[in-house]
Amino acid sequence: MRSRISRTTIMVGVIAVTSLALAGCGGARSQTDAAGSDAKTYTLKFSYVTTEATPKGKAATKFKELVEAKSAGKIKVQVFPNSELYGDKDELQALQSNSVQMLAPSSAKFTTIAPQLQVLDLPFLFNTVEDIPKVVTKDSAVGKAIFENEKLAANNIKVMGLWDNGFKVITSNKEMRTPADLKGLSFRIQPSDVLRSQFQAWGGKATPMAFSEVYNALQQGVIDGQENTYSNTASQKMHTVQSNLTETNHGYLGYVLVVNNTWFTALPADLQKVVQDSADEASIYNRQIAHEVNLAAKAEIVKAGKTKILVPTAAERQAFKDAVVPSVWMKYESLIGKDLIAELLSQQS
Repeated sequence: MRSRISRTTIMVGVIAVTSLALAGCGGARSQTDAAGSDAKTYTLKFSYVTTEATPKGKAATKFKELVEAKSAGKIKVQVFPNSELYGDKDELQALQSNSVQMLAPSSAKFTTIAPQLQVLDLPFLFNTVEDIPKVVTKDSAVGKAIFENEKLAANNIKVMGLWDNGFKVITSNKEMRTPADLKGLSFRIQPSDVLRSQFQAWGGKATPMAFSEVYNALQQGVIDGQENTYSNTASQKMHTVQSNLTETNHGYLGYVLVVNNTWFTALPADLQKVVQDSADEASIYNRQIAHEVNLAAKAEIVKAGKTKILVPTAAERQAFKDAVVPSVWMKYESLIGKDLIAELLSQQS
């Protein structure tokens, strides 16, 4: 009898210990809270190449705050700005391998995966900041080319939103009033065929380069100039090594907010909604602050006193536009879509 009781007691103890061990390890994955949501916690790594002071950086911080609050801490968002985790050259590969779950690259970065996104690189696509939300909505032709892009989906990438950084200016150590002034100069571009053709049409040379490398390349004379928004130019101190800036406002810099789709679809439905709702709210916030952040960056450049800012006359800006519209646009009809190019050209004033 003692032997049987002893064995029974031992078995009960083993079962109890095993149950506790399961509860402490994988058991939590199947638990649900009162609302029926999976009690498991998740981590979302969000990497981007600009600083926290830029429109992208501020929107990323807002997204983190929204997700963690709406999920009651079930999703922890780790933000890595300024190429701390991944840079231009490896961030998309990191996203696809799930080493990072979210990015907000410029449209030009998707050239090899989804070349149609170069539609946002078309020079003079927008005339004013107010035009952006009218042309780029989820239901517009441009929006569908982004949000419903089949090649992104095939690469396990889900589009969550589109963030603005505003319009691009041109910097160099030479005064640039006309396209002829760019002849022979080398300008850093993002890896986009459209952007390469744009500078070639102006007589310049295009050099694809990672964002984190631009300042040193300008300082050392590896390149002569660059195109970017005021906020990106100021945040990387590029203006301190460039004596001239021309406010052409010739190109739109938009960021495509994307998430690893396998990671996203593995979330419970309520947490998927949290991430998408937070992305939507952060996108609205981004659009609200982008213009004011760029104005503040312009003021910073003016205050530094190292860079002469030239605001072209209407005629001078038109000369830059006439050199690339519609010629550069038409060159990429087969890549971007003939109907889409035709529709966008019809909207040009």
